[in-house]
Amino acid sequence: MTAPLLTPGIAAGRLPSEAITRNFADAHPRLGAHEAVVAADRCYFCHDAPCVTACPTAIDIPLFIRQIQTGLPEAAARTILSQNILGGMCARVCPTETLCEGACVREAAEGQPVEIGRLQRYATDALMAAGPQPFARAPQTGRRVAVVGAGPAGLACAHRLATHGHDVTIFEARPKPGGLNEYGIAAYKTPGGFAQAEVDWLLAIGGITVETGRALGAGLTLDELREGFDAVFLGVGLGAVNALGAEGEGLPGVRDAVEFIAELRQSDDLSALPVGRRVVVIGGGMTAVDAAAQSRLLGAEDVTIVYRRGRERMSASLWEQEQALARGVTIRCNARPLRVVGEGAARGVEFAYTEEGPDGLRDAGETFTLPADQVFKAIGQCFAPGAGMSLEMAGGKIAVDAVGRTSVAGVWAGGDCAAGGDDLTVTAVAQGRDAAESIHGALAG
Repeated sequence: MTAPLLTPGIAAGRLPSEAITRNFADAHPRLGAHEAVVAADRCYFCHDAPCVTACPTAIDIPLFIRQIQTGLPEAAARTILSQNILGGMCARVCPTETLCEGACVREAAEGQPVEIGRLQRYATDALMAAGPQPFARAPQTGRRVAVVGAGPAGLACAHRLATHGHDVTIFEARPKPGGLNEYGIAAYKTPGGFAQAEVDWLLAIGGITVETGRALGAGLTLDELREGFDAVFLGVGLGAVNALGAEGEGLPGVRDAVEFIAELRQSDDLSALPVGRRVVVIGGGMTAVDAAAQSRLLGAEDVTIVYRRGRERMSASLWEQEQALARGVTIRCNARPLRVVGEGAARGVEFAYTEEGPDGLRDAGETFTLPADQVFKAIGQCFAPGAGMSLEMAGGKIAVDAVGRTSVAGVWAGGDCAAGGDDLTVTAVAQGRDAAESIHGALAG
C-alpha cells in the first residue's frame, strides 16, 4: 500500500479527536439480554423458514432464535458457528436486509423483520466472551493442506479442515490475516479490533499455521504447493483495482478507495488520517459507500458518490445507501467520469450524464463538473492470477464446480477469486466450508 501524496485541500485533523472517536463508535451495539429475548419473541419459528433459504451458509435461524428465547445464547452460538465459523463478523457486516431479514415473514407482513443480525451478534459475542471455542480437532490424519489467502474463504476452509484432523498452512500476502474483514470493511462496523480477535479465536483450534507476507509469486507457485501438500485451496480474493480509463486519472489526489479503507482500518490515530475537504467517490458498491461515509466521519465537508446508472442498479444495498445519506453523503446517479481536471493535482471531475437505451448505457449529451480535492476510485476489482496459475477461467475468475474444485487436480478455490460468487463475506465462508468438506472427502477416500 503506497502512502498518499498530499495536495492542497487534503489534510489531517479536520475534526477533534474526540469527535472522530464518537463518529467511529460501534454502529450497532450489541443487544442486552432483555432486549435479545424481546427481539427473539417476535420470531414465528416458521416450519419452512424462508430466512434459512436466504442465508448462504444455511444457518438454522429459527433454532438459534429459540435458543436465545429460552436463555441459551451460547447454544445459539454453537448452532450458528457450526454452519458459519465467522458468524460474529457476518452478524456485523452481512446485508441482512437483502438476505435473511429481507426474506423474513414479518418483513413481508409488517415491514419490520426480526432482527436476525443483531440476535446473531448477541449469541456469538456471548460465546466468544465465555472462553474457548466449542470445536475440537479430530485425531490427526497426517495429511497437509495449503490454503492461499487468509480471508473469510481461506479461514473457513482452514478451520473446517482442522476439525477433520488435517494440518493446514495458510499463506497470506498481507501482514495480518483476515482479508477484507481486516482491511476492507468500514471501521465503524467492526471497532475494537474485532476482526483480529475473531481470527485469533478461530485459530485457537490448533493445527493451523499462518505464514504472512507470502503471496503467489517468486518462491511460492501453485506447482510447488501441489508438490508439497496433499491439497491446495485458493482464497486469494481480488487483487487488482479497475481503472477509470479517464484522462487525469494519475493526478495527485486520486486514489483507489480500497487502499484508503485499508489505511483507515490499520490507523492507530484516525485524527492523523488526511482527507479532502471536497471528496468525490466514483462507483456504486459497498466500497464506494464505505469510502464516502468514512470520509464524512473524518471531517470532509462535501462528499458525493457518483454512479453511472440509476440508484436502483447500485450494488450497495438500499439500506447502506440510506446510511450514507444519513451521514451527509450525496448520491448522484446516471453520470460517468470523463476526466479528472486540475494542474498538478486533482481539482474536480468532469462527468457526462448517461441514460439507459435499448443498446445499453449511452451519453445523454450534457456534462457537469464537481469540484474535488480528493477522488476515490471504487469501480470494482478484478482477479489477478498469481505465478504459475494455469487454471481454467470463467468470467475473469477461477472456474470451479459446486464444491470448489478447479480444472487442476488437487486444487480447490472459493471466495471472490472464484466464479459464481457474489462478493459477500458470508458467501465466501460458505464456499470455503464446502470446499473443505470436498477436500476432506478426497483425502479420506
